[in-house]
Amino acid sequence: MRPHRSLPHKGATVGAALLSTAAFLAVGLQAVPATAAPAAAHPSPLRAGGLAAKLSPAQHQALLKSARQHTATTARSLGLGAQEKLVVKDVVKDNDGTLHTRYERTYAGLPVLGGDLVVHTPPASLAKGTVSTTFNNKRTIKVRSTAATVSRAAATTKALKAAKTLHAKKPTTDSARKVIWAGTGTPKLAWETVIGGFQDDGTPSRLHVITDATTGKELHRFQAVDTGIGNTRYSGQVSLTTTQSGSTYTLNDGTRGGHKTYNLNHGTSGTGTLFSQSSDTWGDGTNSNAATAGADAHYGAAVTWDFYKNTFGRGDLGLLQEHLRPQRHPQRRRRRLLPRPLRQRLRERLLGRHLLLHDLRRRVGQQRPAHLAGRGRPRDEPRRHLEHRGPGVQR
Repeated sequence: MRPHRSLPHKGATVGAALLSTAAFLAVGLQAVPATAAPAAAHPSPLRAGGLAAKLSPAQHQALLKSARQHTATTARSLGLGAQEKLVVKDVVKDNDGTLHTRYERTYAGLPVLGGDLVVHTPPASLAKGTVSTTFNNKRTIKVRSTAATVSRAAATTKALKAAKTLHAKKPTTDSARKVIWAGTGTPKLAWETVIGGFQDDGTPSRLHVITDATTGKELHRFQAVDTGIGNTRYSGQVSLTTTQSGSTYTLNDGTRGGHKTYNLNHGTSGTGTLFSQSSDTWGDGTNSNAATAGADAHYGAAVTWDFYKNTFGRGDLGLLQEHLRPQRHPQRRRRRLLPRPLRQRLRERLLGRHLLLHDLRRRVGQQRPAHLAGRGRPRDEPRRHLEHRGPGVQR
């Protein structure tokens, strides 16, 4: 079982071992070349009320539900083909009521890479407003057949060779799926193979290689893992494993179970919003910057993953392959879920001290490795492995 590259930090062996978790799908544009039209010589004036509105989790979910109910109607209005379907990925609402709905496309059930689009819908109160759409690729999606001539195994072999030409270390095939490639040129049936391992500088790798499923030619490749800079409140400046999608970076660590960091914006429930921005530098070390807290949580999750992976050989943290899902800025009353002595100890010794701490501690304790399943500990088991145990870990 290959270890993940540990993130350096003094005293961080169990520093961030207590986090809230849940599985969640990533939201964002796919990392393919954009084909947007050139900007107008005289851009439109800034629209009053164009800033994003603050939505509660319930309001956001209601917008998503409404968009999903109208995907077929939207597809017809855009003139999409009979085999093209829309998948709602996110909805953003402006202060003036304008909605921006992000979709991905499928063709005959296959994901379309480069087929994503955003529909901008103004409120009825704006008499001059018209629905507009931003396409990544406006081409009509159509291929002769969805039966691949080149096998999955052959595409995987080519992808591994591509990784080796980049001097990848320990390249392994993480996944391979049949897709429609619409990033450039005429849409084609293709294989998307994801190669894990490490890049030549030791950075974790998630190399995506797109191979023509008819000719075997490589159509495109891109590295989905980036190393960002986190200016945290409690750990100083650290390296963060992030994901780039087009011109957007997200706190999405695809090398450690796909954990993502969300902003609850001081809420107490709901899914929150995935941290995303146009640069790969997160936070400024101050509490007033939301990305500072996000960097603390994301770094803490990575340290936690590395600790359990490298110390106990546990790649899932006992969570049945659920992704880590740190949530930042819960309301302060959430801290009362912890007994006061434990809160004090965490305040002094642990990283990412605002985290929803109790859940991961309980889950990891409930699903310990076999050698820790008894009430006692083996004579040769170092005591340090049993420090900071939660109520789910018997002494």
